[in-house]
Amino acid sequence: MPADISVIIVTWNGRQHLDVCLASVEAQRGVAVETIVVDNASTDGTAEYVGGRFPRVKLVRLAENRGFAGGSNAGVREASGRFVAFLNNDTSADPGWLEALRAGVDEASGFALVTSRIVYMHDPDIIDSAGDGVLRWGGAFKRHHGEPASAAPDTREVFGVCGAACMMPKAVFDGIGGFDEDFFASHEDVDLSYRARLRGYRCRYVADAIVRHVGSATLGTVSAFSVFHGQRNLEWMYVKDTPGRLLWATLPGHIVYDVAAGVHFARIGMLRPYLRAKAAALAGLRRMLRKRAAIQRARRVGASAIAPLLDTRWLSTKLREKRFDAQLRGSVLQK
Repeated sequence: MPADISVIIVTWNGRQHLDVCLASVEAQRGVAVETIVVDNASTDGTAEYVGGRFPRVKLVRLAENRGFAGGSNAGVREASGRFVAFLNNDTSADPGWLEALRAGVDEASGFALVTSRIVYMHDPDIIDSAGDGVLRWGGAFKRHHGEPASAAPDTREVFGVCGAACMMPKAVFDGIGGFDEDFFASHEDVDLSYRARLRGYRCRYVADAIVRHVGSATLGTVSAFSVFHGQRNLEWMYVKDTPGRLLWATLPGHIVYDVAAGVHFARIGMLRPYLRAKAAALAGLRRMLRKRAAIQRARRVGASAIAPLLDTRWLSTKLREKRFDAQLRGSVLQK
């Protein structure tokens, strides 16, 4: 049968996760699926392994590591399905995952983007993400991160998708320009969702679309890589996507948010990658402003439509998130 949904899995030296992940995609029911694995120039034999072990999988081999953003875009270019679904390589999707996501799409009502209930592989009773939220002062967060799975039982509208397990029509993905490859990794899903919002699309969290996730492969470990890309990319997202009136209204709060983040990263020994990130964000500012001009020209809604979707509880939200991640790292290190 022709594929209705193309599932795109980007991997870089993640061969050890692929048996579980690809087997879960093969087990999907109720939908016609093609699976595309994009290998970001792995050195662990991933491409050879997938080619021999999963012959039905379409393999895209890249000559260099282009990150999640570039790898996903390369996969979409090879996709034949009407819908494109993105799935992290360190996941296992329930058999009804894609069927539930597909049922959550309602383009007549604007719901073109759908996102999953992502729980932890080591403890499925704990939520990793129930969709993404965006803070009024800049930055983003994973909804219900670290809370019991029972905390997000209902399907509902959310700001945006979590790129670890989400879906949208291919035409929508292409129409809003795909992932921004300058981001490489981190916040590229939030940026995509924000641009979709500016075009008038909506996003739905589908509670029955369940995916188990190892989570950063090291269960939340803070690294110089994650700090650099996260703190650089949140600035680019804020500059590119925030409508002008809202940008000026939130700029003082955004500066406070950045200072608070700097204090936090200094306390945990990550001040240097934090400062490098902000310097890199400034270095790329002219390029982002050019992108901003195109994004804002193409938008169909303004600040009045976006502002009610932004969360004002930035301090309590980020403190809860950081506290859970610290506890998670501690439990992993004790094992």
